[in-house]
Amino acid sequence: MTVFGIDSAGASAGVAVLQDGVLAYDCVLQAGRTHSETLLRMCENVFTALGLAPSDVDLFAAAAGPGSFTGLRIGLSLVKGLAFPNDTPCAAVSTLAAIAASVPAEGTLLTALDARRGEVYWAAFHSQGGTLTRLTPDEAAPAEALRAFAGQVQGPVYLLGDGAQVVRGALPDLGHLTLYPADHRQGRALGVCRAALQSGETVPPAQLCPDYHRLSQAQRERAARLKAEKGEGKNG
Repeated sequence: MTVFGIDSAGASAGVAVLQDGVLAYDCVLQAGRTHSETLLRMCENVFTALGLAPSDVDLFAAAAGPGSFTGLRIGLSLVKGLAFPNDTPCAAVSTLAAIAASVPAEGTLLTALDARRGEVYWAAFHSQGGTLTRLTPDEAAPAEALRAFAGQVQGPVYLLGDGAQVVRGALPDLGHLTLYPADHRQGRALGVCRAALQSGETVPPAQLCPDYHRLSQAQRERAARLKAEKGEGKNG
């Protein structure tokens, strides 16, 4: 079985291929350019290097959120374009699960993405023997609110993702919170492939959608403006 995974949820772009569970290709690019400039070329390089065509892929997988709204749309659109001609099954993978699936650490993994203003997108998992078990759902919350979960865990909790330091800074008294090495803390397309295989959940290309976990800034500002206008109308 050939699984082709794309990660475009954050600042880096990644592409990976698993063939019968064995890593065949894994590339991470941090070039400071937009994913629209790099991802398609990266995919072309994968197919050329492995001698594959999109029709040889059994499953396409992509990080579907949380993450950069624009980045997620770019990656998911690319996967749809690759999958549509052959109606290849697709998997929309939690970005948080993909990051946890990228590392070899065992025990409690807490993945956090910086959502700004002291908030993080986060989820917790237990990793053992290559199997990832979800402990909490994906959600957005102030970093301090993670105390309710992290404070009751016995043993080390490995912090992953670009929000790891935000969590560590918000909970300085919890000594069992351990920052995973920075070079391996971020997500990789390899984790997208692994998480897709473990979940086993697929959809047709047309049904592949992002999961932003909250409204965009423009939508939040519009909602606040409408609420304020409605309040002024009542006062008038």
